[in-house]
Amino acid sequence: MSVSRQDLGDIPLDPVSLERAGAALSAELDLHALLRQMLAVLLDSAGAERGCLLRACDGGFVLDACGGITDEIKVPGGVVLEEGGLAAPTILRAVSRTGETFVVDDAERDARLADDAYVVRMRPRSILCAPVLHRGRHIALVYLENDQPRAFDEPRRRAVDVILSHAAVALDNARLHAGLRKVAEERAHAVDELRHTLAELAALKERLEAENVYLQEELKTQYEFVEVVGRSAAMRRVLRQVEQVAGTDATVLLLGETGTGKELVARGVHSRSQRKDRPLVKVNCAALPATLIESELFGHEKGAFTGALARRVGRFELADGGTIFLDEIGDLPLELQAKLLRVLQEGEFERIGSPTTQKVDVRVIAATNRDLRKAIADGSFRPDLYYRLRVFPIEVPPLRERRDDIPLLAWYFVSKHQGRLGKTIDKIPKSLMDALVTYGWPGNVRELENLIERALILSPGTTLQMDEHLGEPGAVTDPVPRAVAPDSPRLDAAERAHILGVLEDCRWKLKGKGNAAERLGLKPSTLRFRMRKLGIERG
Repeated sequence: MSVSRQDLGDIPLDPVSLERAGAALSAELDLHALLRQMLAVLLDSAGAERGCLLRACDGGFVLDACGGITDEIKVPGGVVLEEGGLAAPTILRAVSRTGETFVVDDAERDARLADDAYVVRMRPRSILCAPVLHRGRHIALVYLENDQPRAFDEPRRRAVDVILSHAAVALDNARLHAGLRKVAEERAHAVDELRHTLAELAALKERLEAENVYLQEELKTQYEFVEVVGRSAAMRRVLRQVEQVAGTDATVLLLGETGTGKELVARGVHSRSQRKDRPLVKVNCAALPATLIESELFGHEKGAFTGALARRVGRFELADGGTIFLDEIGDLPLELQAKLLRVLQEGEFERIGSPTTQKVDVRVIAATNRDLRKAIADGSFRPDLYYRLRVFPIEVPPLRERRDDIPLLAWYFVSKHQGRLGKTIDKIPKSLMDALVTYGWPGNVRELENLIERALILSPGTTLQMDEHLGEPGAVTDPVPRAVAPDSPRLDAAERAHILGVLEDCRWKLKGKGNAAERLGLKPSTLRFRMRKLGIERG
């Protein structure tokens, strides 16, 4: 807002009117508004045509306000006044040095100003320059001009003195108030930044804690090797595909029977990618109840549903910057498939109970042993999700299609488990190895590992022995190997001891992540049947 002399009207020069005009300045705490009003009152009370308010600073002067009786009064924000710009520098320096009022009745006849470039150029006649003093401090200068000689007579000078006596206090208070407001604003800004930083740290701490819990859980499940063991043509093809896709962010769909090692292939893709320094987060879509899988994937807010006692970070947030492995994707409930599709396409989701959209950068690797095309046909799987997942499909072959790898795998599993079981095996009979190579392996690599572990338990010496019949060569039979003498006390005792050991390792979990049935390569119902037959009960 601009203020001119016309806005104020004439100020009478009687003491009462001057006191009222000066007192009106004292009520203004806004510095910019006070500077405008102060100069306007001084122009009117002194009868000046133009003027300015300045401050001495570093050998020069800073302009706080300037204007005239017909011009708007401007507050330029403390710009440095150029030499001879709006005032006679000779007069400004004299008042600043002496602290006394300087009055010129006729600048054209004043020898003191004969060499002042401003006076020579602008030719003002009457000049009044006075210090603004408060408690002995020089806080400002007022500079006024008129094009008529002897404009600032004695009554006008007294009027300026009265106005300045009030203005000095008001100006000092306004500057103090402005300083305090600046400090308050800066403090408020600092508080806001601190709150923002603390919120970011809290979110980071929450994420790191969640990652730590997840990684500790992962460490409980032993992954002694992160590479696929095998040198057959079928596995070389898989590994070649892994090398081709690992360096990209393309979504990978792993297809294959249960127990073929799809998770190991997923780990191979992640370990060769640019995301290898971030977590590979695993979610088994078949092991979680439908009521919990949404919270597991996307997280929830405190109080979002019964039992939600605290905010939970979902697996997608944990995997931000890394990779998420969605195992058994074919078992994902239909209502969650749309949300997964949105994450794949937009990188966005909401926690349960939160209106805030979360952004994540996650690479998705999915795996299934189901025929997804058939699932699409029967309406249990979305076709748009299928095609979004199938950017780069990799078929992981069953063990019966990579028989050249069976001897290598057999010796690998012997090495893996013999130390833990207190065994030392240096020989696998040819007849046993031939049987392993020709068997159909319906349970694939997982079945082979479990069978080798049982054989180690049964082997009394350094030669691997197995009292089990593997069925017809190449036959894909029940994944539970049939014993030659199922009622054999020795075999039943060994099997009972083995199942008990696995149950203890898995803390008697029969379903869910890391359960004993999964470790044994059995269905939970089959494991319960064997436990009843062998008289296994939790003590």
